[in-house]
Amino acid sequence: MKTWTVDDVMTRAVVSVPATASYRELVDLLISRHFSAVPVVDDFQRVAGVVSEADLLRKIEYAGDEDARFFESRRRRGERAKALAGTAAELMSSPPVTVLAGTPIAAAARTLDAEQVKRLPVVDDLGRLVGIVTRGDLLKVHLRPDDEICADVLARLSTCLLGDAVDGEPVTAQVQQGVVTLTGRVGHRSTVDRSVRLTRQVAGVVQVVDTLGFDVDDREILTTGTVFGVA
Repeated sequence: MKTWTVDDVMTRAVVSVPATASYRELVDLLISRHFSAVPVVDDFQRVAGVVSEADLLRKIEYAGDEDARFFESRRRRGERAKALAGTAAELMSSPPVTVLAGTPIAAAARTLDAEQVKRLPVVDDLGRLVGIVTRGDLLKVHLRPDDEICADVLARLSTCLLGDAVDGEPVTAQVQQGVVTLTGRVGHRSTVDRSVRLTRQVAGVVQVVDTLGFDVDDREILTTGTVFGVA
């Protein structure tokens, strides 16, 4: 089964700027291309930082009030300093938050949330820019056709169900607009739990409706081996 990564959803034709790009060039680029940020690269296409609209707005926010305050935090002092900046090197946020090519989309989503950023430059093993992935790009997995999602669900469950299937009641999956309904019967309740968890991990799954039956509720088996629950 295919594991979806940032490579599957990222933009590959990435616009970048050198560290020497001027403030006005950056404004012109972001407005004309409808970008909210642009990566800054060196001569070897390695990502040095990212300049965002927020970085550029410091010149407006602190116009005429650029001098640092004694009581201000280090972050606020850095913001004021950008009000006097004239190049990408002075404006960019650095070190940049990036992800490696091949990073699973779930890991990329966690990075976006943890770092509170809207986009991630994608780099190779040498730190060179190969793409960029945004929050919207990650949502593209939910545009997958239902039949593709169903095939991936069944492929993932095939291993989980080894040795625990019940004759005559095979586990099947139906998918409608990303909602997966699991039907059939297995030997143990723990297999049901694993099946639902694995199904949720398939790219494009919106919700899992569990109608699976089971013979033994192994979560209620005590160390003595006594079975208290049978479906």
